[in-house]
Amino acid sequence: MKTVFSTDNIQQSQRFRVWRETLFDCIGPVEQKQIDDGPFNGRIEAVRVGDLRMTRVSESALQTEVTPATLRQREDTGTVFVLIQLEGRSTSSQDGRDTVQRPGDIIVLGGRPNVHRSSRTDRSIVLELPREKLENFLGPTKIYTAFASGANSPGSMLAVQFFKQLADFAESLTTDTANRMSRIGVDLVIASFAERMAQDLPRDLYGTVVVQRAKHYIEANLRDPTLDPRQLAAAMGISLRRLQELFHREGQHISDWIWERRLKTAELRLKDPTCSHLAIAMIAYDCGFANPAHFSRRFKDRFGLTPREFRHAAAVNT
Repeated sequence: MKTVFSTDNIQQSQRFRVWRETLFDCIGPVEQKQIDDGPFNGRIEAVRVGDLRMTRVSESALQTEVTPATLRQREDTGTVFVLIQLEGRSTSSQDGRDTVQRPGDIIVLGGRPNVHRSSRTDRSIVLELPREKLENFLGPTKIYTAFASGANSPGSMLAVQFFKQLADFAESLTTDTANRMSRIGVDLVIASFAERMAQDLPRDLYGTVVVQRAKHYIEANLRDPTLDPRQLAAAMGISLRRLQELFHREGQHISDWIWERRLKTAELRLKDPTCSHLAIAMIAYDCGFANPAHFSRRFKDRFGLTPREFRHAAAVNT
């Protein structure tokens, strides 16, 4: 990682002021104050790995607060912050939860007001991850912000070791390798939080999150004709029987939901004038149907018209 800022050669009286200005540029607007009377020391190192921005922060005891005012100064980049505690002990508060982070812990802080307090010997890696990717698999961030994935969790241990090594070798990676490592890193964070949430979230809330994750996965993989309940359960990391139970609690069947989403997606494309140049067979394949004849039968059973008749009727009515 490249050192962006260090207090080593700055007069003690100027260190904290320059630190705040630099942090503003590196991470964004925040309010900060020192929370002890000791001398301030800090270092910021940063690197970009594919779409992932990594910042390694070493700082003396500080309170860092994201407020409604600082949020208004930020552009919505569609990212959330993930903190990996390397040294020291810190605390975080967001969405009504307070948590203590020890070395090896991982937490998420979403794009809403939050407070983070670091110790005198605090050292951490700050990741900016795509909010959409996390929410597609874990549900809304407000469910798991300030919710530490502990150092004793196998998933967390793998993620922490991965990012420690990635920070050291990132600058030597080729562009293609960096992009792959970025995707792997995001998946490891998701896996570590999915593991923790399965253990500690209330059963009803966890079941809702799993179903939401499953539905997002279906949307992202509709065009895969092999997508079925068994594959979906494996992707969610739970048994097929358990996933069926969770869908049944919402009055739904997994297979029915998959086919309904395929048919509704096809319906929207057949209505869309910008898709009028696409062959019906192409729309069928793109929505996960193995062949046009199967698509036509399913579509007519659902909407009362063949895909061709439906497209013609939609064009006449526009």
